[in-house]
Amino acid sequence: MKHRIKLPFNDIFNETSLLPEIRRSIYFITLANIFGSCWGVVCNTGSATLTGFAEYLGAGDFVFGILTAIPLAAAFLQIPFSSIVSRTQKRKKYLLTYGLISRLIWIIVAFIPCLLPAEPAWLRLWTVISLVGIAWSLGSFINVSWMPWMADLVPIEIRGRWLSGRDRFTALASVTMGLLVSAILDRTSGYTGYTIVLIMGGVFGALDMICFGFVKEVYKTPPYKLKMLPVFKKIIHDKEFFRFTVFWTAWNFTANIAGAYLSRYALTEMGLSYIEFTLSSQVASALVAITVISFWGKLLDRYGSKTVMWLSCVITAMTPLFYLLSVPGSIWPTLLHNCVGAAFWSGSNLAATSLQLSASPDTERPIYIAFFSCVTSVAGSFLGILTGGALLEGIHSSSLLGLLFPDRYKAVITISVLLRLGSVFIFVPKLQNYSNHNVIEVFNDYYNKLKAKLEQAK
Repeated sequence: MKHRIKLPFNDIFNETSLLPEIRRSIYFITLANIFGSCWGVVCNTGSATLTGFAEYLGAGDFVFGILTAIPLAAAFLQIPFSSIVSRTQKRKKYLLTYGLISRLIWIIVAFIPCLLPAEPAWLRLWTVISLVGIAWSLGSFINVSWMPWMADLVPIEIRGRWLSGRDRFTALASVTMGLLVSAILDRTSGYTGYTIVLIMGGVFGALDMICFGFVKEVYKTPPYKLKMLPVFKKIIHDKEFFRFTVFWTAWNFTANIAGAYLSRYALTEMGLSYIEFTLSSQVASALVAITVISFWGKLLDRYGSKTVMWLSCVITAMTPLFYLLSVPGSIWPTLLHNCVGAAFWSGSNLAATSLQLSASPDTERPIYIAFFSCVTSVAGSFLGILTGGALLEGIHSSSLLGLLFPDRYKAVITISVLLRLGSVFIFVPKLQNYSNHNVIEVFNDYYNKLKAKLEQAK
């Protein structure tokens, strides 16, 4: 008798009796996300590759912040793009054109050191910044296309468990890609390693988009012509969605004041090699996330997003404090920050995705997501990164502040953690929970389970 291979997600798919074509589409979205995670290891803001590449091109703290932050400003374009997506319902077309081009631009970025002269020094750096800005601008079609598409395909009853399962696969892909990238960068000199790695990033990014060519286009609502001003008024008056947007904006702002510069700190001031940084960051966090993500997925489906936010955000906010213990050559602060952080930020990210989808209506979801992404990216991440860069440059250039804060990175980390904790305690209590449970019930339930097991063991 032949044994059939049991596909992942089969059990949860059976719960909702999904049709074969929908199951196949969800598998292709999962594969796309896996390729996307490989692209993100190389090309996402704050990656080791972009950090080293910026250093090679001669970027200071503030210019590095601009390189990291300018792509986030492109989120403004998600608002008009969301209107186009809602009106035309051509998600697949946009991902296979604008999305694909945005990913292939990274291959051009890879060749900038070969194509342009080393002098004047600003030419290469600002050409890279411009190309990255164009890539992210075109890529604004991606978020407003794939997230509503995914929401239309994956039933809400199983969304938490599917997201957690997907995140396990993307974490494994990130580990593999991170190790490969760090090995290449440590074993090559000059721009050669960056060229190889950025080409790989562009290829994986293109594969991410190509996978959507095999996904069935499903819409829960007919084509919908969005009228921007009325929808914006509706969003602002939608207390549940607007409160969550304000919280996530504050969360991203306070996190990026220091978070965007931790990789630069580890690779420069702390003196870690690429392989040391990758093992203590991407690999460590991915392994922890793989271990705990299913726990958060089950918790999310049972107790709701707000409960998971409370449990995860408080600890996540404090993990950068490990860097206050840093000394040159030590990997422990980076390792502890990422291990403890991953155990909890995997939960907060999962809850954020679920809240974003649950709080947005089906008919206007693209523009809700575009509004959310635009506000959290620009007012949150973008301004947070620039604020952090300005603080670092200010402390570095001031003799008085330099004496007061001999390690400017540690000073900015402390400020970031205090502000981030404040954002949690101010805004999370106001979030809507799509479940009747709370944090106390979680602790009571697990206490009772542990008590029952101990009694059975006697």
